[in-house]
Amino acid sequence: MELEGTHWIAGRRSAEGSERFQAVDPTTGETLEPGFPEATSAEIAQAADAAEEAFTALAALAPSERAQLLETIADEIFELGDPLLERLGRETALPPARLTGERGRTVGQLRLFAELLRDGTCLDARIDTALPDREPLPRPDLRRVLRPLGPVAVFGASNFPLAFSVAGGDTASALAAGCPVVVKGHPAHPGGSELVAAAVAKAVAKHELPGGAFSLVHGASPRVGEELVDHPSIKSVGFTGSLRAGRALFDRAAARPEPIPVHAEMGSSNPVFFLTGVLSQDPAALAAATVGSLTLGAGQFCTNPGMLVVPTGAEADGFREALVAAVSDAPTGTAVHAGIAESYRSDLQTFLDTPDVELLAGTVGGDGAALQPALLGVSATTLTSRPHLLSELYGPATLLITADSTDAMTALAAALPGQLTATLHATDDELAGATGLLSTLSRRAGRLVLRGFPTGVEVSPAMHHGGPYPASSDERTTSVGTAAIARFLRPTCWQDFPDAALPPELRDDNPLGLLRLVNGQLTREPVTRT
Repeated sequence: MELEGTHWIAGRRSAEGSERFQAVDPTTGETLEPGFPEATSAEIAQAADAAEEAFTALAALAPSERAQLLETIADEIFELGDPLLERLGRETALPPARLTGERGRTVGQLRLFAELLRDGTCLDARIDTALPDREPLPRPDLRRVLRPLGPVAVFGASNFPLAFSVAGGDTASALAAGCPVVVKGHPAHPGGSELVAAAVAKAVAKHELPGGAFSLVHGASPRVGEELVDHPSIKSVGFTGSLRAGRALFDRAAARPEPIPVHAEMGSSNPVFFLTGVLSQDPAALAAATVGSLTLGAGQFCTNPGMLVVPTGAEADGFREALVAAVSDAPTGTAVHAGIAESYRSDLQTFLDTPDVELLAGTVGGDGAALQPALLGVSATTLTSRPHLLSELYGPATLLITADSTDAMTALAAALPGQLTATLHATDDELAGATGLLSTLSRRAGRLVLRGFPTGVEVSPAMHHGGPYPASSDERTTSVGTAAIARFLRPTCWQDFPDAALPPELRDDNPLGLLRLVNGQLTREPVTRT
């Protein structure tokens, strides 16, 4: 498919704006054709209004019909073939194997949500039949189910141009919920965004749904996203990116005449705690695995380990030496766009300008989009006394933090801001004495990892990818896994309605075959009214 440099708005191309921007190859600095238009205010309003008009039709689809739509989207994305991967490779510098795997994850999560819809339990249908003879007061017939919230604005992320972008997890979960989507594409990969948007629009048309079920608008300026969040038709926001941008969207949405929820995943330092018994086993192998996790994706995952906490002692000294060697040998990476590398070098220098922080391995240098791995050393006391060191350092750098005891580690854990993950390396015997540390970490992180590494976020029903602020704006929700659908659903209760007036999910004969909670018991059986 030929790139035309356009938005996709309600099933058709649009390019009304005169201001244009272009993608840049991070490896060469080459400007890539074509140019892409900044969405005009009229185009943004058109996309949001079309989403509102499409809402009734999309919400009315049976779960199995929405499942078919998601599967068709997955098929259409896969049908784009190598041209999609080649364009994204030029826009992001990500290697073919990484992009191939990410495409598999993207279509896989669309199919996973399709399976979830066919199961139907995500709708949480509950029925309490009437008790007219109950004393002292009768109970009415009450029926509750989760219904789609309304049009959702999705912001594409730079570091995952497929899995967290146009048809990524936010879009998949919103469409699965029955919510139309307006995507604000990330300006670092507009070409790949246009290709995927065309595939989604084609799938929507194949199912004869209103084109407003899906739109894509481009914009390199904050104005486009701000106007999208401001539009009264938008009822929720899905975002993955920096704390600064996520918090700005959150504040803007809260300031609307009708505030709306913003589900923002905003990064994390992902601390890894090592106890003495593990460090004494094979420090070289452990250091190699640690640095492998640190530099995975050139340090551009939201789950790269940015803090390594070790005890004092000879075992930690050996691990430290192995870490220095591994970081020194680690290759230079390439950022998906030069702005990430510039911010990384600036933030790294700020950390190193802090008293009692030393550079143990690596360098602050580099030009353009280059990302040089780095290992910094600091004590737990210094870290907690200088709050800026507790913030995320996005890129392939990590702090090696020395703590005097397990109690000192626990105190450090308590001082951490909210995290997506926290990891503990300990022997089985040490686990028994680390209950305080684990309890504290469970309050600071959304996912706890034992004897592993936080990179590698499985897309599955049990996965939780979120955490206390500032890791995410709502620690109760996840952006990965099937529970992500809950962000875009809201409960609605029907009281004393006749069967014919109820939605199919709540009717007596259970036409959709859902597993429902009826009078406190899970069943797929029909309901008998009293």
